[in-house]
Amino acid sequence: MANPTADAPSLDAIRARLDVLDSQMLALIDERAGLARQVAAAKAAAGGGGKFGLRPGREAQLLRRLLAKPRTAATPTLITRVWRELIGDSLWRQGPFHLAVYGGRTPARAVEFARARFGATPNMISVSRPEEALAAAKTPGGVAVLALASDTPWWGRLLAEPKMKVFAALPCLQAWGQLTALAAAEIEVEPTGDDLTYWVTDSPLTRSAIEEALSRDGVAADLLAEAGGLKLFALIGYYQPQDERLARAPGRLTGVIGAAPAPMDTSSSTP
Repeated sequence: MANPTADAPSLDAIRARLDVLDSQMLALIDERAGLARQVAAAKAAAGGGGKFGLRPGREAQLLRRLLAKPRTAATPTLITRVWRELIGDSLWRQGPFHLAVYGGRTPARAVEFARARFGATPNMISVSRPEEALAAAKTPGGVAVLALASDTPWWGRLLAEPKMKVFAALPCLQAWGQLTALAAAEIEVEPTGDDLTYWVTDSPLTRSAIEEALSRDGVAADLLAEAGGLKLFALIGYYQPQDERLARAPGRLTGVIGAAPAPMDTSSSTP
């Protein structure tokens, strides 16, 4: 019987190949970092040097394209972590970029997912109140990461902050666990083709009654948090704030506070 390992490369050959790949990867990463500097210079020359470069919709589309490509060993976790680091470093090179994390009852978990989403490059501070995180997000390059596990309905305050938008849900992969926090910043939110919209209502109706009322208008919803007489729902799909279906939804004080890409590993195209 033939030995199935007879033609397998030796350990020394594998290590030699790894050394070659490491050198090639370093050269490509270095080139990519240099291009980020060129982007910053080009933006400054065009008069947009002070604008925050965060584009969550474009990032989501990039990651989905990568995850949809054929591969034999690289997992969604590996691909996402590597490119999140590269994207975070690129943003930092283009201008101010910093994080303020309000962890609520799970501060360590919120910090962990913030780093996984935005990389290790941007400066990060942990704060004890959601107001501090939102205030930091109003400064140039600021992002607030806020835990949902909180007795404070911080998300309801965004109804009075039209410039501040939720744009990311953490963790960004379903394999990493349940939804823990949302990220918000003063940026424009764009649809990506597979999104969740975050909607707030003060309706006293039960969760099931609100979800049923929305479903009659073709809107699928799931309750995420409830506090202080307010309820936060995730709506499947991308909804504009002025959508007529939401205008007919239960509640006197209601509104869309942002949208975020659905977890990257829930797409049917992800191997």
